Amino acid sequence: MAVALVGLLAAGPALAQEAQTAPVPAPAPAAAPPPPLATQTYAEEDVLGAAEDVFGKGAEGLAEIVRKTFKDRGQPNAYIVGREAGGAFIVGVRYGSGMLYHKVEGERKIHWTGPSVGFDIGGDGSKVFALVYNLNDTEDLYRRYPAAEGKAYLIGGFTANYLQRDNIVIVPIKLGVGWRLGLNGGYLKFSKKGKVLPF
Repeated sequence: MAVALVGLLAAGPALAQEAQTAPVPAPAPAAAPPPPLATQTYAEEDVLGAAEDVFGKGAEGLAEIVRKTFKDRGQPNAYIVGREAGGAFIVGVRYGSGMLYHKVEGERKIHWTGPSVGFDIGGDGSKVFALVYNLNDTEDLYRRYPAAEGKAYLIGGFTANYLQRDNIVIVPIKLGVGWRLGLNGGYLKFSKKGKVLPF
């Protein structure tokens, strides 16, 4: 028993030194942060660039309208590029077509029509660039959107107005060519195919 105890005492310093020199495992590397979620809306500079492709780079008044809309509504998750023509003598009609660009669901062809009634006379043709907000499912676009707008422009000029149904807001920005003067109220109806009747 005494011999065993002496042996342990003699081996103690060697065991302690071995324990001290044993390699310490390296700490596990910190987990990388998850990648940021892909944005589902369009930034202001992207929208302005797309609008300038429609109306021309540096078109007077375009940047101000885009900035004001972003200030009021924030970033859209879709936009529409197209053309529209219409005319009115108390009762008016309009027809338009273009492409819908959705940040998540991609692009697709789109048409719209709409009647209007009011103190309105003349005819116009417009390039249209519309910002679309809260369109989580593009199928929700194919409905009627009430509109009330006042127009007073001669030989072109930018106009913008708001259309809304439920939570979806559409802000068409137009550069008109023609002559139209007045105030009208009506609606726009979006569809997948063009229609002859505007209703």
